[in-house]
Amino acid sequence: MFWKKRVKTMMETVHVGLKGREYDIHIGPGLLAQSGALIGPMLKRKQLCVVTDENVAALHLETLRAGLASEGIGMEALVLPAGESTKSWRYLEQTVEWLLAQRVERSDLVVALGGGVIGDLTGFAAAVLRRGVGFVQIPTSLLAQVDSSVGGKTGINSPLGKNLVGAFHQPRLVLADIDVLGTLTPRDFLAGYGEVVKYGMLGDAGFFEWLEAQGPKLAAGDEAARIAAVKRSCEMKAEIVMRDETEQGDRALLNLGHTFCHALEAATGYGDRLLHGEGVAIGCALAFEVSMRLGLCAQEAPSRVRAHLRDMGMKVDLKDIEGDLPDADALLDLMGQDKKVVDGQLRFILARGIGEAFVTADVPRDVVRQLLEEELAAR
Repeated sequence: MFWKKRVKTMMETVHVGLKGREYDIHIGPGLLAQSGALIGPMLKRKQLCVVTDENVAALHLETLRAGLASEGIGMEALVLPAGESTKSWRYLEQTVEWLLAQRVERSDLVVALGGGVIGDLTGFAAAVLRRGVGFVQIPTSLLAQVDSSVGGKTGINSPLGKNLVGAFHQPRLVLADIDVLGTLTPRDFLAGYGEVVKYGMLGDAGFFEWLEAQGPKLAAGDEAARIAAVKRSCEMKAEIVMRDETEQGDRALLNLGHTFCHALEAATGYGDRLLHGEGVAIGCALAFEVSMRLGLCAQEAPSRVRAHLRDMGMKVDLKDIEGDLPDADALLDLMGQDKKVVDGQLRFILARGIGEAFVTADVPRDVVRQLLEEELAAR
């Protein structure tokens, strides 16, 4: 059949070589239709439990069901509400109890079909269910394909902050179907692009330069460009995760922009006012601005970052966030809840230039406060 030939010729694979917890990330078109062939060899019994949300279920659940059925694999699905509020104790409990009611065994696999919320929630449920069952990530957003589905971070949010409750639990397989990106709204796609461009900023200036040229093609739906961008992003994340799985050092680089982002997400109620990838883009622009003010990088670096984000039609400044925001001190307090706090000292990811990020705790609070005050005054 045409789709089988197409997947075979177009699929790219990134291997995450964690000893004893190795897995592959398959990237390409038509992978939902191929899900049975790709997941089937990993199963001891031909039955899967799938966790998804209402939006994704309406678009992709039946395609997944058919792909599994083509290899004789049965499927039961739990459909949760869409949105960041689902990443909570309430829905974690519902998910775990449902999986237990489905009699999921330790040798079974659970499938997360959705964006970062579903992937994080389902992965955490799998981590605690029967002290750990395997799971498969099928990310349906660009953000999830290049970030949250890779690397084994799972968890839920607390009223005190984002992702404060969770576990490291690596997936057994990741299927990044490029076709599903065509169902994203332009805003959701660009939110995911915020995580893609982050990789160029933190460790690959050549990739950033490639994105400056190819970014419009990605947004317009060019399949080859999307595969290349997802693959390079996953390669970079996999390389860092293999060096530092539990974020004791280098893995913190992946949080470029996130210290600001998580505070802004908390300030806006984890809602539609600010999507995660939008917060990352704003946070990266702020991180480069702090770097420049501290004399770490040339003025051209933050200007170039902002110019590319603007060219892509993304949020760049605090003035791009609708509605009220707390004052600078309140935002700094929200940053203090960040997981990157060590011994009470907030660590930032700053840069000596595009592609040259590093982790530091040596950032004067007054410099950050002044930048936030200026940004807030410009709103």
